Amino acid sequence: MSSDALRARSLRAVWHPCTQMRLQERLPLVPVARGEGPWLVDHDGRRIFDGISSWWTNLFGHCHPRINAAVVDQLGRLEHVMLAGFTHAPAVELAERLAALVPGNLGHCFYASDGSSAVEIALKMSFHFWRNGGRPEKTGFVALEGSYHGETLGALSVTDVALYRDTYDPLLMRCRTVASPDARAAAPGETAADVAGRAAQALEAHLAEHHASTAALIVEPLVQGASGMVMHDPEYLRLARALCDRYDVLLVADEIMVGFGRTGTVFACEQAGIAPDLICLSKGLTGGYLPLSAVLATDRVFGAFYDDEVARGFLHSHSYTGNPLACRAALAVLDLFAEDDVLASNAAKAARFTEALARVAAHPRVRHFRHRGMIWAFDVADAPPDFPRTAFEAALARGLLLRPLGATVYLMPPYVIEPDQMDWIAGVVEAVVDL
Repeated sequence: MSSDALRARSLRAVWHPCTQMRLQERLPLVPVARGEGPWLVDHDGRRIFDGISSWWTNLFGHCHPRINAAVVDQLGRLEHVMLAGFTHAPAVELAERLAALVPGNLGHCFYASDGSSAVEIALKMSFHFWRNGGRPEKTGFVALEGSYHGETLGALSVTDVALYRDTYDPLLMRCRTVASPDARAAAPGETAADVAGRAAQALEAHLAEHHASTAALIVEPLVQGASGMVMHDPEYLRLARALCDRYDVLLVADEIMVGFGRTGTVFACEQAGIAPDLICLSKGLTGGYLPLSAVLATDRVFGAFYDDEVARGFLHSHSYTGNPLACRAALAVLDLFAEDDVLASNAAKAARFTEALARVAAHPRVRHFRHRGMIWAFDVADAPPDFPRTAFEAALARGLLLRPLGATVYLMPPYVIEPDQMDWIAGVVEAVVDL
């Protein structure tokens, strides 16, 4: 099938996510035929470098042979069985291995299908935890300004990005927002840790007044993604953990984007030396292969649901909970981390890519160039309203997939990126900023 024919059929039949479909009539869809490592290949054989890991999911490149082999092997054994009243080895092994990897003692794994579902589960668990504990008045949630936790109604309630939230606001439960520890807010002479301290003071003031009605604080550790790759100092997480303990509020870590090595450690919370009460995982969990998410909980949280009464159990499910194919893909991802010293390799690659991007950082239109682990971002001064579209088109014409967030350009490449590709990408990004 030709690319043009597939585009036309897709426009008629497929309602694409986060897309104004009318704009696709003049901004053609990109028909992808296959993937090869960090490259996407269209039906005409043109290669496009996946500079954003396909919405931050693809850790080890497309069609990785070891992940492929794991999924194919599982396909010949068991494709699916419901996880209510049944179990299977991939789900058990993955739960055990995740519990051994996450910070703290979060030994109870609840599976779901995607990041928004994981956040929904964490919110419901938090509410139900306090209800089962005899404190039903603790129903409220706190999130950071600019936070993004998903687009289903519960997850959207704790999201503070107007583009996604405003239309549906009448449908949402109420959530309070507190100051973000955005390092860009540092005043002259201040450090990122100082900004974190100021933001924690705002959180403390809120909890001092509202802790009796607050179930949980939810936070994206170290990097707030959809609001523009907003980065903060680990000190905020340390202070937030202490405040949650003091005021008897659960801490939910949304590591959906930042987990599995994106920030330089397996999980971002590690860099603060803290453990949450609940941790949400998805995106890179299966290496970008299959939908899967997980919420891991402490003994304290799990214990509040452990009872003879059915209604005190956590009554949440979906048909494909703990799908064996997805679990095997995730286990293959964990094998790659265990066997290939991925974090050390990434640290070397991050240093090399940061060096390659030095000329971008020095560009007169670039503001707040920032980097953590395998995430790079900067803001473009005086960017016009149509900058995301024009930057996307310009990069794509040069063979690079970028998807700016407003005036923020970010790079989140697969971990298989090579030095020559880094140099080439830096040149493309510089050309895009020059537009």
